[in-house]
Amino acid sequence: MDKQIQAINTSPNYKRIYHDFIQSKCPDKWENVKDFFSKKSMSLSDVLKINNIIFLDKLSESQKFKSYDREAIIEMLEYQKKHKLNNKQLALHFRLSRNTVTKWKRKFLV
Repeated sequence: MDKQIQAINTSPNYKRIYHDFIQSKCPDKWENVKDFFSKKSMSLSDVLKINNIIFLDKLSESQKFKSYDREAIIEMLEYQKKHKLNNKQLALHFRLSRNTVTKWKRKFLV
């Protein structure tokens, strides 16, 4: 039971993170993402779609605001296996650094 509570506390609250970020940094994009906030929880695909909406414009190309929990990382690494992608291809697909993918693979022993 303690592990479940710990796991809940360690995973990012994407709804809160994105809500706060959008309200403070880019309130003009709220109309484009508000439907995601009516869901009970956000899936990896929801997080990636919101990232694209928020960060795709040329003014916000920085990746420093992206955050992924363990389940999302494992899902991306499984996507890599399923589609037989190398680290560079996976990084391009999810807009990540190749070094990040390598680090995740070492950490999660995938």
